[in-house]
Order: sequence, then C-alpha cells, then structure tokens
Amino acid sequence: MAPANIVDIHPHIIASDERRYPRSPLFGVQSDWSKNRPITVEQYVAAMDAAGVDKAAIVQASTCYGYDNSYVADAIARYRHRLTAVGSVDLVQPDAPAQIRNWMDRGVTGLRLFTGGSTKAFDPSSLDDPRSFPAWELLSETGLSICLQTGPAGLAQVAALARRFPRVKIVLDHLSRPDLADGPPYRNAAPLFGVAPFENIYLKLTPRTVAKATSDNATPETFFPRLMEVFGSRRVAWGSNFPASEGPLSRLLADARDALRCLPAEDQEWIFGRTAETLYPSLARSSSAVTV
Repeated sequence: MAPANIVDIHPHIIASDERRYPRSPLFGVQSDWSKNRPITVEQYVAAMDAAGVDKAAIVQASTCYGYDNSYVADAIARYRHRLTAVGSVDLVQPDAPAQIRNWMDRGVTGLRLFTGGSTKAFDPSSLDDPRSFPAWELLSETGLSICLQTGPAGLAQVAALARRFPRVKIVLDHLSRPDLADGPPYRNAAPLFGVAPFENIYLKLTPRTVAKATSDNATPETFFPRLMEVFGSRRVAWGSNFPASEGPLSRLLADARDALRCLPAEDQEWIFGRTAETLYPSLARSSSAVTV
C-alpha cells in the first residue's frame, strides 16, 4: 500500500529571472545541474502534481545562490500551504542569529550548512566552529532543524554538535554519503551507524542513497532493514534531490519506493511523510495548494 502522504525534503529551485535573483554560488563555482537543468518553483509544483508529491521543503541551492535565500523565500510565499523553505546562512558570522531571524520572518523554517559537494571537496572543519554556537543556540530556542551536507569524515564533529545542542534536530544530507560497497553487515558504514545513539540526528534518504544501496555488494533488501534496525524509520525522511538528481521527479520517487518495498508499510509512511512533518511542522498543517 502506498504511503498516504508524500513529502519531499530535498528539492531545489532556480529562478529564470537572473537580474532579480543573481547567481552567487558558494565557493565561487556554480553547479552544472543548476546551469544545465534548472527548474522554477512553478515547474517544481507541476512536477509534484505529476508525481503525486503532496508537500515539500525546498532547499536553498547553495551552489547557485550561496547565502541569498531570496528566491526560495519568495517562491514558498506563493504556496504557503504546500511548501516551506530550508535556507542557508553563514553561521560563523557575528550577525548569523540576526540573519536567521530575518529569513524566518520571510518563511524559512529550516537551515542547511553546506561544507562541500559537487563543486568543492568536503571540508568539515567549519562544522563545530565555536563562532557558530550563538546561531546553534538560536536553533535550540526556535526549534529550527538544520541539514548538514558533509561526508563520513565530518561525523565526529556532527556527534559533538548533537551532544552540545541536544534540542536541535540535525539532518544528514544523503545519509552523509556512507560507503556501502562492502555489503552486509556494512562495516564500512560504521561512522554513520556510530551516530545513531544521538536521538536528535536524522537522516535524509535521497537518490544518492538508493544508488549506493543498489551497487557493488549492497542491496536494498539488506541495507534498508539494517538502517531501520539502527536508526528507526522515525528518524529517516525522503528527499528527491531534484533536479540535481536528474528527473523526472516521478521516476525518482518511484525508484525510492521500489527500493523501500522491503520495509513494513509503517516504516514507509514515516520515511515518505511523517518524519518530514516532524522536522518541518508547518508542512503538517495543510496539504492543499494555494497560490497568489
């Protein structure tokens, strides 16, 4: 049986109006996907309708707009009952708490810290920079979740942050890209499994995860039950990574659903919707789309 409510917590959008929303990519290099296959919020909502996705948390395209969340904030304002925004702020800057509050006033309900990816190798050194702690304290106060884009090398810092700020929900993009190539019992993924005791650490399951779970010695039938055993489905949420992961959105969702058919229906309900509503409570209030 298909999950009753599908929520996507990792799509990206790119404006067609470059004068109103100028490119300012983090690390100075714009990602190929944002140049070659950008989608606007209107196109994304149409893709949601075609795929059967009910709601979404749109993630700031850091490799296109850096810390300027203007487009994602303006975009979700047009679909307040269906979309929310995950913005990006330079947490080590003295004005980071003020910047967070400013974007919250514009509808942002989550943050993302980008330490590397398609345009730069991961550098986790900034994750637990003490200069960022005032911003983390604000997250504790306000209840905003934060997504961390890092690899296995950054998980020691993630654990330290989870321990220092136990009230902050930390979401690992792409499960922090664990090595699954060895197959069961997945000893190479020990760094990921090692952060499971921190109950405020959540996992974002994306097409990258599905690809890793269907490559080399890994299979969905051996990896995803193991993941549920360690973390539980209430700490795992699906995200499409569309269009950074080439679509259509309907296929990305279908691939994820096929990979997770080995799990009980209740686990699928949490992964495809209910965990997302825990991370972004505004998405739980209504499933109707309203535009202005």
